[in-house]
Amino acid sequence: MWSIAIFSLFVLTLPTLIVLISSFSSAQTLRFPPTGFSLQWYLALFNYPELWSAAVTSFQAALWTTLICIVLGVCASLAMAGSRARWVAAMDALVMSPLALPGIAVGLGILTYFSLLGIRLSLITLVISHVVICIPYLIRTTLASLIQLGTSLREASTVLGASPVYTFFHVTLPLIKQGVITGAFMAFLTSFDNITVSLFLSDARTEVLPIRMWSMIENDLDVRAAAISGILIAITAVLMILMERVSGLSKFLVKS
Repeated sequence: MWSIAIFSLFVLTLPTLIVLISSFSSAQTLRFPPTGFSLQWYLALFNYPELWSAAVTSFQAALWTTLICIVLGVCASLAMAGSRARWVAAMDALVMSPLALPGIAVGLGILTYFSLLGIRLSLITLVISHVVICIPYLIRTTLASLIQLGTSLREASTVLGASPVYTFFHVTLPLIKQGVITGAFMAFLTSFDNITVSLFLSDARTEVLPIRMWSMIENDLDVRAAAISGILIAITAVLMILMERVSGLSKFLVKS
């Protein structure tokens, strides 16, 4: 088992290591192994305004997506956890379906839907599409927290005269915050890094960072794309460490 685990870890981390090493290349095109090492491509990112514009758009879309997913996901989780009706299983399958379907199919379906309604592509349509594919993470982690919590504490709060709103903010939410934070973290990363759905739902005014990086690699194997990836890998690693310290991310995902 240890051999399988080490081999799997090696296979999963090798592409990341290749990208990191390639980002320090001194060559003019992306290649591995690099012919030399230099920081020139990281410094070149400061003179790339289109890149920073795409990064800001990705951050805005991911932030709004995460906030909307928190509100809708917590409400949906409370409704699903507090009911034993038959519609709960059907609703759970419907909400989780974007994870089972190919991203291209989801993006094309949402684009067709907006086209039939006559809605032009914008940051709003991009956020809506990201909510569709990110909210399953929020619902899954929040539901796991609610199931572990049970109903006894909420019922006790109600019996003692607390209103539903008071019970939610002072009893339920503090006890499920670990699941909410974990789901929000996963939703933010998924939205920020998404490319399949964003290809269909973004236009020239709402170009996101993954699409900009894709065009850089597709057109001329720009090494700056590897430099961007190196920065994103470092930021993600730091966020993962912080999440592990704050909410015990790995232990919660194992329980879920």
